[in-house]
Amino acid sequence: MKALLRIALTIALVNSVPAFAQTPNTQAPDTDVASPALQKEFEAFIAKFRAALKANDASAIAEMTKFPFGADPSVDAAQFRAKTYRSIFNAKIRTCIQRGKGVYSRDDYKNESYFIFCDDDIFVFTKTPAGFLFTEVGVND
Repeated sequence: MKALLRIALTIALVNSVPAFAQTPNTQAPDTDVASPALQKEFEAFIAKFRAALKANDASAIAEMTKFPFGADPSVDAAQFRAKTYRSIFNAKIRTCIQRGKGVYSRDDYKNESYFIFCDDDIFVFTKTPAGFLFTEVGVND
């Protein structure tokens, strides 16, 4: 009799597992999606940025860059125009950014950014109170 009871319980448990497995996931997927307004704002910014790159205009790019630049507090707009621009934006990188697709992300601090990947580099464009700005170049690891 006890064996029959165990078998019945086992069958009941085995039959209930698929019911739990088929429970629909009601949580939203863990993916970042920019709002249409933010997408439009970034598209306008990146079009202007790309036009400046196409013209190889260091001054225009500096106007769309957040200073101090990256992790180096000594890089101001004048140094960026004079040295940093040329060291970052060679012809290959300018072409890559022209063609690259921006990838949106929101970090834990609610900072909204787009990334463009070019070989070993990640170009970061972050939403600021002044609009989107070029904020850093990171390593694509």
